[in-house]
Amino acid sequence: MLLQTTAYYALPLALLGLVLWFRVTATRSGLKVSIGDGGDPALHEKIRQHGNFIEWTPLVLLLMVIAEGNRADAIYLHISGGLLLAGRLIHPFGLSAANPMHPLRIVGNTASLLAMLNVMACLVFTTFDL
Repeated sequence: MLLQTTAYYALPLALLGLVLWFRVTATRSGLKVSIGDGGDPALHEKIRQHGNFIEWTPLVLLLMVIAEGNRADAIYLHISGGLLLAGRLIHPFGLSAANPMHPLRIVGNTASLLAMLNVMACLVFTTFDL
């Protein structure tokens, strides 16, 4: 069984995860900080941007794989995948200690939350044949 719809989103999300990881690693290297943020606010923000990505992305993708395996309609998978990808692209630009209510942070997390809720609904309908 091919899980092609989920794969359309997994690949760009994996690339984004690598970019966020690289930003943390490059900054750590430049500051000679092995663990933690060394008290550097910019490094702390990059760590949280990557961390927030890791907190959302794997679970939503896993749920999408299960829903696709349960033969959920592709349109609902595209909705979750599109929301997740958009949210994860937007969120790092708004995650700032200087402005905790930045609109891009709110939009990014809201999109991710909607992606999660949508795929959860898919799982309910496909698992229980509703």
